[in-house]
Amino acid sequence: MRNCLEIARPWPLLRTAGWSLAEAAGIPAAAYLGVRALAGSSAGLIAGLLAVWLMVAARKLVSGQVPGLLMISALLLCVQTALVLTTGQAWIYLLQFPMAKLILSVLFARSAWTADPLVARLATEFASVRHHGVNSPGLHRFFRRNTWLWAAIFGALAAGFAGLVATEPIAQFLIISTIVTVTVFSTAAAVSALWFALVLRRNGLRLRFAA
Repeated sequence: MRNCLEIARPWPLLRTAGWSLAEAAGIPAAAYLGVRALAGSSAGLIAGLLAVWLMVAARKLVSGQVPGLLMISALLLCVQTALVLTTGQAWIYLLQFPMAKLILSVLFARSAWTADPLVARLATEFASVRHHGVNSPGLHRFFRRNTWLWAAIFGALAAGFAGLVATEPIAQFLIISTIVTVTVFSTAAAVSALWFALVLRRNGLRLRFAA
């Protein structure tokens, strides 16, 4: 049915999104904080690095693919851990957070100009939204504009996190950045979902849960 889109059921969708954030940022940060409390900053950095690369290896073995967000996090953490251990400047570890957000902002902004905006691709990959057989200019405009929205969100987070890096100690930064990320992402996802529902209604499209 060309006027009907399929989407994953809510619980699997939330589980997938939550796990993506956890493996890219939450698990490495938890490994760093836990080992740092027991064995010091250097050991914590190595633990965080090992944790993120274990996630990469597990993804590759299980699904054959590594999500872009996880790969960005792993590569940035590699560079920053090396810099911290060679320079002795622990604050460099925190640069992965604003840098990752800045890179994501650029990626979203670049794709928003194209015929395949990043939100449309992510809708297929993470939410299993099947929309490629639907010929709707209104739906395509939504994907482009929502891609711009997420580019702006990641840009704002990059600027905010850069300010926190300069003013907060590592442990405090990790707590604040986690709370801010969860709050902002939850709000933006809710706004995007409501916007998506309005677009479907205006363009005579229907949505149904995948079997």
